[in-house]
Amino acid sequence: MKVTRRAALLGGLALTLAACDDAYRGPDRKITIASGEPGGFYLAFAEVLAAELSRAEPRLHCSALPTEASVENVQRVQDGTADFGLALADVAQSAITGGTPFGKPVPLRALGRVYENYLQLVVRAEDRLTDLRSLAGRPISVGASRSGAAQLGERVFAASSVPVQAQHLPLNDAVAALHDRRIDAFLWSGGIPTPALADLNRTTPLSLIPLTSVLPQLRKAYGPLYEQVQVPAGAYRGVGALGTIGVANLLVCSPDLPFDVAAAVVRVLAERAAELVPAQAVGTQFLDVRTLIGTQPVPLHRGAADTYRALHG
Repeated sequence: MKVTRRAALLGGLALTLAACDDAYRGPDRKITIASGEPGGFYLAFAEVLAAELSRAEPRLHCSALPTEASVENVQRVQDGTADFGLALADVAQSAITGGTPFGKPVPLRALGRVYENYLQLVVRAEDRLTDLRSLAGRPISVGASRSGAAQLGERVFAASSVPVQAQHLPLNDAVAALHDRRIDAFLWSGGIPTPALADLNRTTPLSLIPLTSVLPQLRKAYGPLYEQVQVPAGAYRGVGALGTIGVANLLVCSPDLPFDVAAAVVRVLAERAAELVPAQAVGTQFLDVRTLIGTQPVPLHRGAADTYRALHG
């Protein structure tokens, strides 16, 4: 069987980690990861990554910064209030091309492709809402105003031609509003399972609405950033398997992030992948070392690219 250079790089990455002894030797510095909302996967992952990075590199004092997620994270990387942040690939594409909501191109680089986000359209099970059309005219939250869910949610409803009373609520506010019947649905883009949703499901039985019907229109308009993914049966109690829209999560930074800091982050991503799984996602999601370099449409930071090559030997 013919093995390509890229396949050899990916497959051999783990074998060469032990040969790498390039610890960060720069000055002590604080590192901030712009992450996401309490109760969501972004913040949980960023906290795990911050702990592992601080443990692996004692001179880097890393912490996770709660935010409204992707859009705010890119803005914080741009203005220097975060060293790097998590962003959905479609938000990153909007940033580097100067699309909405950024207005002008944002110079971004990537440190790695980490997890897949699942777009989850959450409704009360008792309402028996089964598809996008059943939400016509209803009040729903499409996500916090500076989140990736909000951008993708607007695209989903535009593609479906379903008019809704859209609100922009943070996750915990959306959970409370659904519980109190002030909204009939909310969109959330995150890992499976999301703790805040699992907690709500214990008191308010939930259903998820499949979203694959709009995937062809989204791919036609925005390219292959969006793909079909499967929510596994039982990820939430009483919820069966269903298809939805997946978007890659990228760890992004400024081109000006110091080379040695970028290299340190990449070594942790590659060497400690098994430890970089938030407790609530064990068994459903994992960080795949083989796909770390797949950061399209954002180019790798030079320190990240060189380190991946060094890990390959």
